[in-house]
Amino acid sequence: MTVTALRPSVDTTLDLETRLALVDAVMSVRLDEAAVAYEVRTAHLPGADPVLPRLTPTAAPNPCRTPIAGLLHRARTRLETGGWCRDALYDESGAVCPIRAIRLEAAGRDQTHDACVLLLDAIQQAFPGAETIPSWNAAQTSPAPVLRAFDRATDHAHNRGL
Repeated sequence: MTVTALRPSVDTTLDLETRLALVDAVMSVRLDEAAVAYEVRTAHLPGADPVLPRLTPTAAPNPCRTPIAGLLHRARTRLETGGWCRDALYDESGAVCPIRAIRLEAAGRDQTHDACVLLLDAIQQAFPGAETIPSWNAAQTSPAPVLRAFDRATDHAHNRGL
């Protein structure tokens, strides 16, 4: 009598993000095991350096695939994490204005210009009376509208393939 095993007909192909997450999990386990093995092997040595903790990234990976959309996303993240400045390019605490955030994240003047144009377009769609990014920024009372403007500009850049 012959026994044959049946395999379920489930699609087992994984997308890139899932594969990367799995590799990250496997590597994390391997690094943890290596750290424990190092500590065990060097515990008897009087001057052995301790294992440094693994650094975790502070920002989420950039979900945007196009250069200007990625730039706008990074500038928004910089504003969100580093702080928003209203009446100056930057302040002593490290907070920056929208244009400064774009300049810090851009690879060059062309990218800066294109990102600022898209940001101003997104601002003027929601606030038709806005003349410039700095004047509109100075009129805001919280970072929420600024972050929403960056979200709209990022979406526009992504949809246009910029």
